[in-house]
Amino acid sequence: MMGKEEATPLLRKSEVAPLEDDDAFCVELKRVGSMAAPMVAANMCQYLLQVVSLMMVGHLGVLVSFSGVAIATSFAEVTGFCVLMGMAGALETLCGQTYGAEEFSEIGNYTFCAIVTLLLVCLPISMLWIFVDKILLLFGQDPEISHVAHEYCIYSIPALYGFAVLQCQIRYFQTQSMIFPMVFSSIAVLCLHVPICWALVFKLALGHVGAAYAIGISYWLNVIGLGIYMNFSPACEKTKIVFSFNALLSIPEFCQFAIPSGLMFCFEMWSFELLTLFAGLLPNPQLQTSVLSVCLNTTTLHYIIPYAVGASASTRISNELGAGNPKAAQGIY
Repeated sequence: MMGKEEATPLLRKSEVAPLEDDDAFCVELKRVGSMAAPMVAANMCQYLLQVVSLMMVGHLGVLVSFSGVAIATSFAEVTGFCVLMGMAGALETLCGQTYGAEEFSEIGNYTFCAIVTLLLVCLPISMLWIFVDKILLLFGQDPEISHVAHEYCIYSIPALYGFAVLQCQIRYFQTQSMIFPMVFSSIAVLCLHVPICWALVFKLALGHVGAAYAIGISYWLNVIGLGIYMNFSPACEKTKIVFSFNALLSIPEFCQFAIPSGLMFCFEMWSFELLTLFAGLLPNPQLQTSVLSVCLNTTTLHYIIPYAVGASASTRISNELGAGNPKAAQGIY
């Protein structure tokens, strides 16, 4: 009898615990999934801006223009966009934990600090892009392709600054689980980007230069749209970006997180984007670069899905850590 009495509670305990774990897992899976799904849509729409511009240039029928834009896009990703995107990832930690700790005013301070820092980082990147043709020729790239890449990078400099501000805005909304403003803005801008790019490339006969202009216009339209929402939405009332000198004092703290974050992201993306640059060294660089660029752009669309899931999990973890719930954060991981 004693054996039966002792065995009964042990059996019940082993049955109840897995149910509790499963419930917690399902709840957290639903939270992460509800954030990740719209983030996939937002990130894909933002990435398709460059894909649409590349496709428009491809329809010009000039292989050297398509190859030059492909090389320029990879060079811009390696030296500029990847750097900014990686550094902006520091806000996932800073703003995420701050939001979890309910220190709402600090979110605006960190975001403003990040915008200023990334805009300053854009200055040396812009100087590098001005001499992109000489750099490509130094590494043995085709002269015609290098000339097109130089023009495309020069006229993409406004897009670089817009991208820097946009990445900070994205992290601002993401860390507060406000995903749908980004989704609506990204979809609207993509719908506008197609006619804008078509008009600049074909109607105004600007060719690949028009494609570069179109990306810059679209990035800044996205920035303006999110900025308007941020300024007038009651949901952002407590976390508004503060333009003050005190916010600039957080730059050293931001850089402590931004530099390692940027390096991690860059090392991951450089190995991917450098393939296009190496394709320019092949015997038929115009054809090889064009084909490889199409393949890599298609592959990147698949990469967006796990990236969005990871960003959503990162947001949830930082929120729980900021709220003082390390066990919940461990469960999300």
